[in-house]
Amino acid sequence: MSESSGQSLQARNQRLLMKLVVLTLAMFGFGFALVPLYDVFCDVTGIKGVVREASSGQTDSAVDLSRSIKVTFVTNTDRKLPWTFKAEQTEVVVHPGETGEAMFTVSNPLTLAVTGQAVHNLLPGASARYFSKTECFCFTQQTLQPGETREMPLRFVIDPAMPAEISEITLGYTFFELARGADVAAYGPN
Repeated sequence: MSESSGQSLQARNQRLLMKLVVLTLAMFGFGFALVPLYDVFCDVTGIKGVVREASSGQTDSAVDLSRSIKVTFVTNTDRKLPWTFKAEQTEVVVHPGETGEAMFTVSNPLTLAVTGQAVHNLLPGASARYFSKTECFCFTQQTLQPGETREMPLRFVIDPAMPAEISEITLGYTFFELARGADVAAYGPN
C-alpha cells in the first residue's frame, strides 16, 4: 500500500468520524427537543388535555352568569380491567366560576381485590388551562374489594377567563389496573 493511499484512507476515516460525531450530537439534541415538541403537538391537537388540580377553597373568581358551558363525561376501562365504570349523568351545564359536580360509579365484579387508577383527558385541549378539579377520584389509586361498588365525586371549576368560543368540554376517564389479589397490599389501603 502506497503512502498516498494510506493518507487518503486516513482522511476518509477522519471525515467518517466527524460525520458520526455530528450525527450523534444531532440525535442527542433531538432527544432533548422531543419533550417540548410533544407538548406543542398535544396543545395543537388537544390530545394531552392535562387538567389542573385546584385548592378545595377556591373562590377567587366570580360566577359568569352570562354564559353556560356543557361538560360531557366519557368513561372507559382498560380491556384488562373487568370493572364497570360509568358517570351517573353523562353531562352537566355550569356557568364559568361556579362549582360543578358529577358522580361516578365503579364496581369490581371479581372475587379478589383490585387496585386501579383513573387517567383523564380533556377536549378541546385549550380548555385544560381553565378547568380546575377541586376533588377527583383520579387524584388517588382506588382499591375495590371483591364485589364492591363505590360512588366517587368529581368537583370542578371552570375559570371565567376561558375563551368564549369554548362552550363544550369533554372530560374522559379511563381506569387502568395497577394490582390484583395478593399484589394489592403493595399499594396500601384506600
